[in-house]
Amino acid sequence: MSARYVNPQGLKQQSYYTHGIVREGTPVFLTGQVAWDEAGNLVGAGDIEAQMAQIWKNIGIAVGAFGATLADIVKIVTFSTSREWLPAIHAERSKHFEAGRFPASTFVLVGGLVDPEMLVEIDVIVMLPQGSGA
Repeated sequence: MSARYVNPQGLKQQSYYTHGIVREGTPVFLTGQVAWDEAGNLVGAGDIEAQMAQIWKNIGIAVGAFGATLADIVKIVTFSTSREWLPAIHAERSKHFEAGRFPASTFVLVGGLVDPEMLVEIDVIVMLPQGSGA
């Protein structure tokens, strides 16, 4: 599916997100994903890298259930309990997207998540390819 990545002159340019994406398709709004495994156990208590890996694994499973891939994500909202986690958040996200083709992104600092040992929650919007049948 073709997409147009928009980074207008006059806005700060970043290597780890895009200001806007235009894509045809059907939007899917996923529930925010946290570092729970299939049984509902927290993966990586106190370990930001382990939690980020589990979160992106969960996002991949959820997106795949709609016949989409991570490349179909157009928006990411990251809720984090600390700014300290930004390098790990960016590092893990960078493993899943081509350079210069990142989804639009928002980072929100929060006082806590549903489980006090959770460090991050990620919410994504996916555009399903036309004709995907989902």
